[in-house]
Amino acid sequence: MAGVTDQPFRRLCCQLGAGLAVSEMVSSNPKVWKTEKSKLRMVHTNEAGIRAVQIAGSDPDELAFAAQINVENGAQIIDINMGCPAKKVNKKLAGSALLKEPKLVEQIVKATVSAVDVPVTLKIRTGWCENTRNGIEIAKIAEANGIQSLAVHGRTRSDFYKGNAEYDTIKAIKQAISIPVVANGDITSAQKAREVLEYTNADAIMIGRAAQGRPWIFREINHYLATGTYLAPPVMGELRSILIEHVKELHQFYGEFMGPRIARKHVAWYMQMHDQEKTFRSKFNILESASEQLELLNLYFDNLTN
Repeated sequence: MAGVTDQPFRRLCCQLGAGLAVSEMVSSNPKVWKTEKSKLRMVHTNEAGIRAVQIAGSDPDELAFAAQINVENGAQIIDINMGCPAKKVNKKLAGSALLKEPKLVEQIVKATVSAVDVPVTLKIRTGWCENTRNGIEIAKIAEANGIQSLAVHGRTRSDFYKGNAEYDTIKAIKQAISIPVVANGDITSAQKAREVLEYTNADAIMIGRAAQGRPWIFREINHYLATGTYLAPPVMGELRSILIEHVKELHQFYGEFMGPRIARKHVAWYMQMHDQEKTFRSKFNILESASEQLELLNLYFDNLTN
């Protein structure tokens, strides 16, 4: 979710029911921390709720140092990424590539946990590929070396995001360890959330892509789990308010140049159900100023209500 779960989006998700929103993945390599992108990802002030920061890398010492720096900058939880399937991450033996190296996993976890006084959590996949699905082994290493909570995406690295997530491995991991397990993968509705929780016996669920353009999915899930009834989706007036406030936050966070460019993808996700012919998005995506974007959005919703 790098490039998506920035601070404005995390704040919005928490407002709409998310219990914890984890930062975008931050490289453990200090050489890239001075880039504008990394600087924004390492901003931990004004967060909604608990400040959880995800770090990625393959060098135990670098990861330990990155954890320390982020804690000094306000992180209250450090999350280690061993689930990212991206080639540019894996070729550096980071992300899900680490699942092929259990000994290195142990070294990384030990170094990071001992480097900070805040909880350290871990995100993994079920394994590198179908023939090396070693999620249980990695989970036991994590628990034995101080990891406080484990999130598991129900696919191997080789699956990327193809096919359907499987929950048998998550269920087996939950049975094998005693620390909290968070189930992740293809949870796109309140009903699916309950089904996955009941099947895996996981302690929580994690939502990723399903929240893109639909950040209210968290309150829908909370409502369904609490009452067994479905919560109606936002009416058009609330959708307008959520979308426009989100775009304003992006403009403010990223500035006049990058803000409108970042806003384009978020608006596209929001408008998928309402602009299936992509007429509005075609107009929106050529606008380069914040004021023009807000003007077009307001005009769009005004026309819907007239």
